[in-house]
Amino acid sequence: MSVTAGAAALAAGPAAVVVSAQNIPPEETLVLTNGRIHTMDAANTIATSVTIRNGRFLAVNAAPAAGPGVRVIDLAGRTVVPGLVEPHIHSVSLANRPGYHTILENTTSIREIQEALAARRRDVPQGAWITSMGGWHPNQWAEHRHPTLAELDQAVPDRPVLLYERFTGPCATNSLGKAYFDAVDAAPPVHPDIKKINVSPTGAIAGAGQAGNPSASALFLLRRMQTFADRKRSTLDAMNYSASVGLTAHLDQVLFPTPGPLHPSQILSNLDQYRMYDPWLELHREGKTIIRLQMNFLQNQSDPNLPELKERLRNQFQFFGDDMMQTGSIGEWAAPLASGAVWREAQRLVAEAGWRNENAVQNLAGLTQVVEAYEAVNREFDITQKRWVVHHVPQVNADLLNRLKALGCGVEMGAFRWVTSSDPKMVAGPPFRTIMDHGIQVGIHGDGVHIAPLNPWLHIYYATTGVNSFGDKVNADQQLTRAEALRLFTRNNSWFLRMEEKIGSIERGKLADLAVLDRDYFAVPDAEIKKIRSVLTIVDGKIVHNAGNL
Repeated sequence: MSVTAGAAALAAGPAAVVVSAQNIPPEETLVLTNGRIHTMDAANTIATSVTIRNGRFLAVNAAPAAGPGVRVIDLAGRTVVPGLVEPHIHSVSLANRPGYHTILENTTSIREIQEALAARRRDVPQGAWITSMGGWHPNQWAEHRHPTLAELDQAVPDRPVLLYERFTGPCATNSLGKAYFDAVDAAPPVHPDIKKINVSPTGAIAGAGQAGNPSASALFLLRRMQTFADRKRSTLDAMNYSASVGLTAHLDQVLFPTPGPLHPSQILSNLDQYRMYDPWLELHREGKTIIRLQMNFLQNQSDPNLPELKERLRNQFQFFGDDMMQTGSIGEWAAPLASGAVWREAQRLVAEAGWRNENAVQNLAGLTQVVEAYEAVNREFDITQKRWVVHHVPQVNADLLNRLKALGCGVEMGAFRWVTSSDPKMVAGPPFRTIMDHGIQVGIHGDGVHIAPLNPWLHIYYATTGVNSFGDKVNADQQLTRAEALRLFTRNNSWFLRMEEKIGSIERGKLADLAVLDRDYFAVPDAEIKKIRSVLTIVDGKIVHNAGNL
């Protein structure tokens, strides 16, 4: 199969010219000039130049002349935006995925999947697994299905392939992958809980709903092969992809912690809550982190004694670290929302400890439950300065927003349902316009990379158009303007990391994070928003991604 020139853009990571920050020669002064620099400052200034020194913005619209110790980059009129900030993401999980993970979230058809996999193959050693685990959904592909074994063979005939959908599968594999799983079925059990991994003649592996969840068993087998060096490589891959789309700061929400040995029942989002950070931490010690990371701690126990939450609050430092990597708080939740009294006690314990607290809700009933609990704990412990948060909010009303605002809380609007809704006509929410116009502290997130893409431009497209992955307009009266959506993903989202004085806008004294875009976000047709990439990304004053255009 031939690989078209579009494969690099589809993969958006493996084919890019990746520049590791630690390999950039130190420049006393870096000047970007002749651009349209959307600073996202209070006045919405559009500058033509910015000067960077010692990791910070030194000047805006006051570029010095070229000379010794000064590096000048001519932007040739390109659009520049602050580095984008994601306050609800699962990038630590992405960094721990087995195999050579392939970015498929930007593909729109089986043909483009084949091209992306074939492009990825060039970087994968013989015999190693090519994978793509989460971040994509069949809704986004014209065929609305997984590729078949034959189609995967056409793209990658000489390495095993496994595509794993969302948390629990189903999966798709090629001939070499099927041969491996068939051989496991024929051999003595590798684990007492793995009975059989049935792979259909078309390469399909069933997910949750079938006894034993064969997809989870397949995942278990690949995880058993993974070394620490593999996890470090995957972490770097995740960082490099993030830089390639201009996303420079993450607030990671983890998911479903499961300490202890690997087990076939563990789905894609199950990770050891004590060891999952090790590769990112090691890279940070080596000076190789190129994306800012703040790490929340999800606690998922329904045990009335809440032992893990209590130990976390007793022994963990909140907001500890540096500007490139630091601990966060409690989130995506402190206990399952459905655990009733246990969940309410978890909220009380977090408030008593003086921690920030976050909860994700799926409907109006869940939001009501959260607001009532926040008010209850506030009567005992003042939370109004702690920046408690509610995520997703597919439904709201004015009363609940007023009550949250009175508590000093923020609302993170989840923009991911454009791709995950199974009903093309379903109103995918959230009510962006209603919440934005209310005046509460507000941000926007994509909830990548388990159920939706990491790429923020896909979510910005939905927020500004209301058009879902089927091409239907499903949120017709709730759109944001392009300027609003960008401000939410930059300046507004920095509040949720408690970093609004450091990142989120291009202003003198702030940390120098920005992205030079390959097209003008404010001028391109709507469909082009989804194709936006960074040609040059700077984090902490260092060039961390260079696509070779400048």
